[in-house]
Amino acid sequence: MEIVGNKALRFTTHKPHKIAEFIPKSKVVGEDSVVVHWGLDECMVLKNMGVKNVPSPIKKDYKWHGIYRPFNHQIETASFLTMHMRAYCLNEMGTGKSASVLWAADYLMEKGYVKRVLIVCPLSIMHSAWKADAFRTVMHRSVGVAHGTKEVREAVINGHSEIVVINYDGILSVVDSIERGNFDLIVIDEYNHYKNAQTRRWKTMNRLIKPHTWLWGLTGSPASQQPTDAYGLAKLMNPSSVPKFYNAFRDDVMTKITQFKYIPRPDAMDVVYKVLQPAVRYTKAECLDLPPRTYVTREVPLSPQQKKYYKLLKEQMIIEAAGEEVTTANAAVNLSKLMQIASGSVYSDNKEVIEFDCSSRQEALLELIEEASKKVIVFATFRHSIDMLEQFLIKKGISVGVISGSVSLTKRSALFEAFQTKDEPKVLVIQPRSASHGVTLTAANVVVWWSPTPSVETYLQANDRVHRAGQDAPCTVVHLSGSPVEDRFYKMLEHKGNLLDDLLGLYKEVLSL
Repeated sequence: MEIVGNKALRFTTHKPHKIAEFIPKSKVVGEDSVVVHWGLDECMVLKNMGVKNVPSPIKKDYKWHGIYRPFNHQIETASFLTMHMRAYCLNEMGTGKSASVLWAADYLMEKGYVKRVLIVCPLSIMHSAWKADAFRTVMHRSVGVAHGTKEVREAVINGHSEIVVINYDGILSVVDSIERGNFDLIVIDEYNHYKNAQTRRWKTMNRLIKPHTWLWGLTGSPASQQPTDAYGLAKLMNPSSVPKFYNAFRDDVMTKITQFKYIPRPDAMDVVYKVLQPAVRYTKAECLDLPPRTYVTREVPLSPQQKKYYKLLKEQMIIEAAGEEVTTANAAVNLSKLMQIASGSVYSDNKEVIEFDCSSRQEALLELIEEASKKVIVFATFRHSIDMLEQFLIKKGISVGVISGSVSLTKRSALFEAFQTKDEPKVLVIQPRSASHGVTLTAANVVVWWSPTPSVETYLQANDRVHRAGQDAPCTVVHLSGSPVEDRFYKMLEHKGNLLDDLLGLYKEVLSL
């Protein structure tokens, strides 16, 4: 297919006269060629007639509003989406999926294909990611966030906002209002949350999707746990792409070993790939000219006080392991206590916080903050460590913001915005799970792990808050480590090992060190 003068498409077909019959703005040239006006209406007709690889006219018609200049992969992603009523966007996290989606939706709104857009996403990123990105890309569109009481959500849905953002379970009590809201494009972020077709969440969404509804599902990790996860995603997107019943699909991708155990078939991912279509996929390595990212482990020796309590707890664990069977649950608790001691504070059996001298770790953090060319993010897993860190940095005269599970969504959004756009705070101390999805924090280029997280997914996503579209400086991820258990955790995280599956093995290994 050839683009002629940025106005028309010329291509070869065995049915040129049929195409000319259906498309007024077209002309047969030669025996098997046709020239068609390059407009969205004409492109949609061509696609519906089975013509493949029709380029979206968004590339010539759209002004790409906002403060960002789109990357080429974002243009291609938006182009793909505008040509597919039902589609998956599987771009890797950090590639700017939300901007691509907003530009594509805006173009369809300009052309009259879409009137209102419903964006469904995790609660934590309604303001900090989607609303913020809308203001930066399609600021001429009205945006409402449906969050709060049922009455507040209904007021937003029934209002005049062209784009409405709502969380997954926020939909459940206002589904009737959404049905009446004339949403003709639904965007589902972290689409893998709809993998189970038996849940109320899935069934409610299925009710909202009408034959004329545009639906785009966004996720960087489809079927990440097992091949059967693809069933719910595909059945919601394109029901005809999978068997009517789950068991039939399971038998296509899994082999039965025992009554309750199945393992993936050798060709399982080929089946998954086939059912999760049409899809667009870009990795960061393919599409972003990002500066390099370096991983560093900085040794921070335990203080005599920490060594004493670390040794006592480890001896207690060895005695416990010799006398009774170690379960995954008590292994997790004990390993967590070892890491808490290393990070500077621990909960006693009475739920009191015991603080330790961790001056070498604190000094290392100060050095990293002073050396950083931009701002710094500190990830701390334990809440009591976060409180201690906040007080320490304040005493040192360093402006600091704190994001943890107890901080309200409104305050989180305000802190993220201030961190990105203002001089202060210089440092953001974050509980990893509170900022592992959707948030852009490219004002920083140094990530410091005060203590490791047990989740590989959380670790990877947290690091990507700084290493994503918009970053203009080399990035460094620093692991602060002063104990064998921390060393082992960081090595497993770097190699993407399954910490939960290997927990007992890790426990025994730590006891032997």
